[in-house]
Order: sequence, then C-alpha cells, then structure tokens
Amino acid sequence: MTDAKIIETARLRLHPLTVEEARRIVEASPSSGDRWAEGYPADGDARSARGFLDGVAERGDPGAYRPYPIRLLADGTTIGGIGFHGPPDADGVVTVGYGLVPGARGQGYASEALRALIARAREAGATAVRGDADLDNVASHRVMEAAGMAYEGEDEAVRNYRVVLADTP
Repeated sequence: MTDAKIIETARLRLHPLTVEEARRIVEASPSSGDRWAEGYPADGDARSARGFLDGVAERGDPGAYRPYPIRLLADGTTIGGIGFHGPPDADGVVTVGYGLVPGARGQGYASEALRALIARAREAGATAVRGDADLDNVASHRVMEAAGMAYEGEDEAVRNYRVVLADTP
C-alpha cells in the first residue's frame, strides 16, 4: 500500500489525518497549533475521525486510504474533511465522503478536494471511487459530478455516483 502523503491543489492542502489529530477532532479539543474554521469539526468529521481510530486499532495504518482534513493553502485553516471510508474492497473500489463548514461552501472547495482525492485513489491503486449523497443534497450531487463522477442510480434515500479508474482484475 502506498504511504499517506500531503495532497496540494491550487487552493487547498489535504493533510493525512494522524492518530493524535483524530483524537483532538473526536474530543473537539484543538491544540494551540490547530486553526479550525467556525463549525469545525462537524459531526461528520468526528464520526470519520472515530472510524479512523477504530480502523487503526483493528487493521493498523491505512496508508493512503484515510481521512484528510481540508486546509486552506493560504493560511492553514481547516475548513472541512474528505477521505476514504476504509481500504478498497475485493474489487479495488473505495468509498469517499466529504464535508465543509458552512462558511466554506459554494466556492468550489469540495469539488477541488474530491478531484485531488480521486487522483490519489488512482495513484494508490484503487480501481474505482464511489460516493453517495442524500436525494435532496443537490449541492453534493453537483460536487461529485464536477469531480468527474457519474450518476449510477438511487434508492429511496441516496443518489449513487462512481468514477472508474482502472479495469477490475
């Protein structure tokens, strides 16, 4: 598995979540060096950090397939999070999730971060990336579409998206 590394885009830095950072997020207790935007961490960030801690305890370090706090490149402020729900399944498919604080929404940050994470998944050997969003979360549908993910269908609760990175074995 490829090691975790910092991912930078034109405006963002996706920093591989560490165990210590995950603990601070779960406890909503920033260190003196953390710059958290208002509203961070949200419930989804805390759930992701808790899942990361549980996964590390059960399986060890997940390498590239981990959560990444989304930080503004300009000043290092954490405005949300993005990441993988876990390692690839037997077919090499990974699932992603993301969220931004309300003050950072509508500026293209989520699509920019998702495009970068999809590239990271390709680099790390995943065959496809999937994601979903509640039926009424049109903004999230647009994020996935802007990042190159195609609509796959929906059920009574969510719309499903996927981008294929490589042929399955």
